[in-house]
Amino acid sequence: MDLTGAEWHKSSRSSGNAGGDCVEVADNLPGVVAVRDSKAPGGPALIFAPGEWRSFLAGVKAGEFDR
Repeated sequence: MDLTGAEWHKSSRSSGNAGGDCVEVADNLPGVVAVRDSKAPGGPALIFAPGEWRSFLAGVKAGEFDR
């Protein structure tokens, strides 16, 4: 998939002192949401359908992945 036009964003909770352990999300692409490791911007990206991404975010907000 061509991600050339992707506009990558980090979480507002991500700090510059976190050692670079962040993910970046691009949700401006038609029909997909891309996620990548901020330490490897030229590396692979995970691709999700928008509905899958919304379900994941809802699960995070609901605490489904808390340990």
